[in-house]
Amino acid sequence: MPLRALLLSLLILASGSSPAQDSPAPLPPPREAAAPELLKDDGTRVAILGYHEFSATLAPSEMRIRTATFRKQMEAIKNLALPVIPLSDFIAWKRGDKEIPHRAVVITLDDGWKSVYTEAYPILKEFKYPFTIYLYKNYVDGGGRALTSDMIREMKKNGCTIGSHSVSHPFPGTVKHHARKGPKAYDAFLRREFGESKAFLEARFKQSVNTYAYPGGYFTEDMFPLAEEFGYEFLFTVLPGKIRRNYDNRKLPRYIIHGNSDLHFELATTFKAIGGSAAVPGAIVQTTPHPVQPQPGSLIESRLPTITADLSGVNNLDPATIVMRISGFGKVLSQFNPDTSLLSWTVNRRLRHRMCEVNVHWRLKGKTKHEIPMRWSFLIEREAAYQPGAE
Repeated sequence: MPLRALLLSLLILASGSSPAQDSPAPLPPPREAAAPELLKDDGTRVAILGYHEFSATLAPSEMRIRTATFRKQMEAIKNLALPVIPLSDFIAWKRGDKEIPHRAVVITLDDGWKSVYTEAYPILKEFKYPFTIYLYKNYVDGGGRALTSDMIREMKKNGCTIGSHSVSHPFPGTVKHHARKGPKAYDAFLRREFGESKAFLEARFKQSVNTYAYPGGYFTEDMFPLAEEFGYEFLFTVLPGKIRRNYDNRKLPRYIIHGNSDLHFELATTFKAIGGSAAVPGAIVQTTPHPVQPQPGSLIESRLPTITADLSGVNNLDPATIVMRISGFGKVLSQFNPDTSLLSWTVNRRLRHRMCEVNVHWRLKGKTKHEIPMRWSFLIEREAAYQPGAE
């Protein structure tokens, strides 16, 4: 078989179709986009949290979180001693112009729901947390459940900045639909979504806009040169992960916090220890709302410690729902004393790593959802632990 015919046959087999079959027009090839020069990893990690809608009464969902849960999460960030930094500090760090805490959080809120102003904003203002709202043009002043320009202006006076979230918030299927119309139509569509949104926001709110949150998290590499043309320097996805200084600014991770699950929040606010350092900043948590032993960030000599949490300050605690997890052990058979409300477990296999992380969570009586977990870590002085009689 001639080489050209052989290659055509292989392509047909790989696609599972034949030339005679109808198939959708291929997407236009991505335009050339030069990869940006990136700085070296400096060991700092940043978690970007992404929220959507809030409600004090409506049932939680992936995109809607209860106001009370949001408050508990903001309290947890405070108890975790995690600094919440403004997006401007994140940008300066990413450019190499500024140093930030080694473990930091940035709060973002997408779309422009009115509940951002009525539910989340008072809490963020109370905690003095800076935040960024990603707005799409067609929803600003959209009536009903949408933010108004006046609400946005007021929030901008109290720690809020804005970023672009397109014109019409097209979901992936819509973007692909326009791509199949051909390169010229697709280019016009992207220019409208990227360009008109930026121009509108800058004119309406008198702020430079150089960050973009992909609607639905969907992006393709042919968007990169167009985003650069319009002056977008930092673009965010919905792929979870901590950001390092050497990450590509055109596809930065974000943890989208779901209202019906704490998983992404727990992942976002759990940081590994700084390598090789016995300093307290390596600990996962520096404070806890209830007394614990070993204390957060402490350095102990025993590799077989007893780990305790005094839960006497928890009102309406359901003891049957208490769960303790220890790094390297998973869920352990901890003991709860109903007279003292002391939860305890003695390590039964010598701790091997320099840092031990503890996670304790519970439910209140009559509730079906666990409270925000209490987490902390402590360090083991391994040299002392290996000395004769140390155990």
